Amino acid sequence: MKKFDYSFLDNGLLPANLINLIGAIYSLKTGAEIRKDEYEKIFTELEKIAKVQSVKSSNAIEGIITSDERIRAIVNQSSKPLNHNEFEIAGYRDALNEIHLHYKDIEFNETTILRLHEIMMSYSGYEYGGKYKKDNNLIIEEDNNGNRKVRFKPISAEETPRAMEQLILAYIQTKNNSNINQLLLIPCVILDFLCIHPFKDGNGRMSRLLSLLLLYKNDFDAGKYVSFEEQINNNKGYYYESLKESSINWETNQNTYIPFIQNFLSTLYLCYKELDKRFNVVNSNKITKKARIEATVLNSLTAISKAEICSILPDVSPTTVEAVLGSMVREGRIHIIGSGKNTKYVKN
Repeated sequence: MKKFDYSFLDNGLLPANLINLIGAIYSLKTGAEIRKDEYEKIFTELEKIAKVQSVKSSNAIEGIITSDERIRAIVNQSSKPLNHNEFEIAGYRDALNEIHLHYKDIEFNETTILRLHEIMMSYSGYEYGGKYKKDNNLIIEEDNNGNRKVRFKPISAEETPRAMEQLILAYIQTKNNSNINQLLLIPCVILDFLCIHPFKDGNGRMSRLLSLLLLYKNDFDAGKYVSFEEQINNNKGYYYESLKESSINWETNQNTYIPFIQNFLSTLYLCYKELDKRFNVVNSNKITKKARIEATVLNSLTAISKAEICSILPDVSPTTVEAVLGSMVREGRIHIIGSGKNTKYVKN
């Protein structure tokens, strides 16, 4: 049986780069908290944008996609889901809303995990939503030639309830250790959840929801304003590689959590860094609209659409945004990705 033991986080032998990364996160976090108290309206707008991006990206990681227009309509509840993918998207929206609205009152326990899964699967897969798997599952990977192999064998269905109970108890016990930083503990718990793979479907999406829940409960809320899930999706290869490295020999308690911790903290750092950039752009009312649009695109860590720019800069008209983007493309400062409604812009 897998033993859930996070006491190694208290041995003081962590890599220096992790310690430095944590320091950088705390520094950016402090600045964000000061701004949030003073500029509530700006953060409210950023949260609306991030929620759409989170719902889109977390589902896209699993191959669940629809158009940006439909994503916004579903997240804003101005349209009902029309097909299976959109049912999946609507379920994630509801589970994410539950966390955003009530995270302070939600305890990290089995009841919460099962309830969030039930909410997430309420539009599709409702027959097994909120219930642990009844059959064993495998993590299968496929190479470029279409050849498949078993990458990881999760905990059996029979052992899953016990494993989940032990995981929760290990977290509760360890989080009370003042010598262990929560930023190190949280990714360990998420990795173990993924390796247990307790549900028939939705384990990846649940891991991202639980990441946000634990981060929010520990006052690391950058993911509310810059999508944590989008940062994972943008660096999917790095994410899966770290997951693979940290799950080797997991079942025999011989794995290392360090690669996954590194990826998790890097993702959180990107959120805080992007939040810092976006705030500076949104709050720079003294500079011209043209300069603010240019800064929004050039400072974005990822490709950005015209609609996203308009959401970040609500006082700038879409016509002005379009004109500036066209000028930047002609000047060779940015280039276009996609076409039609999926058009996005990224700096050269």
